[in-house]
Amino acid sequence: MRRKLRKLDEILEIPVELSTDNPKLTITGFERLLIENYMGILEYQDYFVRVNTHIGIININGFNLNLEEMTSDDLLVTGKIEGIDFEEISDEEKTE
Repeated sequence: MRRKLRKLDEILEIPVELSTDNPKLTITGFERLLIENYMGILEYQDYFVRVNTHIGIININGFNLNLEEMTSDDLLVTGKIEGIDFEEISDEEKTE
């Protein structure tokens, strides 16, 4: 069933982030990061932000980081972004 839905999404040219819970990251320069389809904020400090998503955790490192705008679907992080890394959730963790 899932395969048929993905095929339909391709035919209708629906973006993947709209038809799944996958996060979408949009980086503008080194000072703005927009995260769409996030679940929650796990940790927030002015040099480190951890964001939970359906497929894993996004770690943002930098200086003077701020959570500029937050909605139920989107999160805007501003400041001097120096690095972004990802922690993927294993299949075992997804079922727990």
